[in-house]
This record gives sequence, C-alpha cells and structure tokens, in this order.
Amino acid sequence: MKYSVNTLCFSYGETEILKNVSFEINSGEAVCLLGPNGSGKTTLADCVLGFHSPQSGSVTAGGRNVLDFSRKELAKHISYLPQTHNPLFPYTVRETVLMGRSAYSGVFGQPGETDEELAEKAIGAVGIESLADRQYTTLSGGEIRLVLLARALAQDAGLMVLDEPTASLDFRNEYIFLDTLFSLIHEKRISILIATHSIDHAFRFEEAGIPVRVIMMKKGAEPLTGAPSEIITPASIKEVFGVSALITEAADDTGRKFRSVSVTGKAN
Repeated sequence: MKYSVNTLCFSYGETEILKNVSFEINSGEAVCLLGPNGSGKTTLADCVLGFHSPQSGSVTAGGRNVLDFSRKELAKHISYLPQTHNPLFPYTVRETVLMGRSAYSGVFGQPGETDEELAEKAIGAVGIESLADRQYTTLSGGEIRLVLLARALAQDAGLMVLDEPTASLDFRNEYIFLDTLFSLIHEKRISILIATHSIDHAFRFEEAGIPVRVIMMKKGAEPLTGAPSEIITPASIKEVFGVSALITEAADDTGRKFRSVSVTGKAN
C-alpha cells in the first residue's frame, strides 16, 4: 500500500507549523523527519496518524484520507511507536505484545489463535524470546523499546510511525534497536516514518540499503526533501539547525562506507 502526504499545511492558531509538506512512502521504504525542536516533526507524525486535521492538504493510505477511517480501521494500516511509554501494570511481555492485536479483536475483545501466533512471531522477529514471560514493568529502557517495536509489528500494519524511538537509549541499545528495525524492513517490507533528532540515523538507513528520503524541517517553512546524501549538507544543517557542521566519511575493513555529522562551531 502507498501512503501519501499531499501539500499538507497545519497551524496552531496563528502559528504556522507545516507548510506544503509532500512525500510518498511505498513498501520497504523509509522517510526520516529531521529538524530542531518545534519544527513540526511530531505534528506531522500526528497528522499521518489521523490525530490532527490539517488546514489544507491531506494524508492518504491506499488513496483514502486517513481522517475517513475509524480508529480501529486505521490501526490495521498504521502502527505507532511513541517517544515515551510508562508501563503502569505488570503485564508480561507476551501480553503487552498481544495488545498490538486489539484492532482485530472480536465483539468481546478476546484475542484468537491467529492473534497469539502473530504476537509470538513478532517476539521472535525482534529477538526478545527470553523476555516473553518477564513483567514489562521490570525491563530496562532498551528492552522496553524492543517490546514496543514487537507490539507495533504484531499490529501487522503496512506503515510504522516512530517518534524518537532511540531517545534515552545508550550506544549499544540504539545500535541493537536500529539494526533490528532495518532487518524488519528488509524481511517484512514494512514502511517506516521516523521522527528523529539524530541526523546520522538517515545515513544509517541509506547505508543499510533501504530506500530512504529525508524531510528536513524548519517551522513555518517548506521542508527540504530528498535522499540523505543529497539533502544533508553543511549548508542545509546551518540553515535548519543554525550550527556549523562537518560530514565525515570512513570505511570499514570491507570497504563499506559510513558517514557521520559533527558540530564544528557554536550555534547561532
């Protein structure tokens, strides 16, 4: 299924946040939303999720406006991994992942055999089998992010929206999370919309062989859109983030190239 954002404009009162944002996401593709705080990344994600009605433009799933879906219908097409999640009840990891199947529950809301099978497959795909019987409230931050990823995967939606999914993760857990996400895109052909503060994440998608576009956002301005290697430059970083930066490239023993961004000067 194709997911499209079509000349989307959104304002909070008199404050214009999104201006003429357009892009498409096909199966097995990713779009990275980059920009400073207040640039509209989360607002755009919320529009895609049908939480906001834009002043003009639209978001469509399979050609149908997301605002025309019921919440339960839309959950079958778009899943969501929030930036923060505070576990309140001591459900097991297996029970938490199974909650991703709630959009498919029958009249009495009881998961069926198919729901349980898909939840188990999601747990296996994310590699958290050893956590399945643990209480969700006892997990580390990195483990929680993987459980939420499994829950979103169990939802069996074509598009997964992620809002700062690696926020607060240490270096190792960030690597594990992203590597798991890349494998899921390759194997399951899901589509990804990810809002992130890390410019390097866009390069990581590209280096993993995933078709990816960057939407570099600045509040109230039309975004810069294109491939990471085209859009992410010292000039665009200066324009959007107000800092001087250097993009460096290195290669591993196999000759595979990697790029990263380093700040070289004070912010404006």
